[in-house]
Amino acid sequence: MNAVLDDLIVAGVLLASLSYAVVKLGPRTLRKRIVGALGLVLGSAPAFLKLTGVAQRLAAASGKARAACGSCDNCGTESLPQPPPEFSVPVAKISRRV
Repeated sequence: MNAVLDDLIVAGVLLASLSYAVVKLGPRTLRKRIVGALGLVLGSAPAFLKLTGVAQRLAAASGKARAACGSCDNCGTESLPQPPPEFSVPVAKISRRV
């Protein structure tokens, strides 16, 4: 019985480690989907477990991410200043100094 329990514990730890790596190293859209799905699962849990607060926080975290500047949705859309025009001087007009 101890060998079975040990195997289950090791499998659970490996599964937790793998899921943590996928969430942290995976694409952000995947993370948002996972957090949203987890929020829905916890929201449908029985009321005596009192997981509604956690479910609401996860649902809020899966929403649109706020920008660092305060979520104006205008970050980085401004055009860059134009570089000054280059001047060209014909080679014939360049005099040689002796």
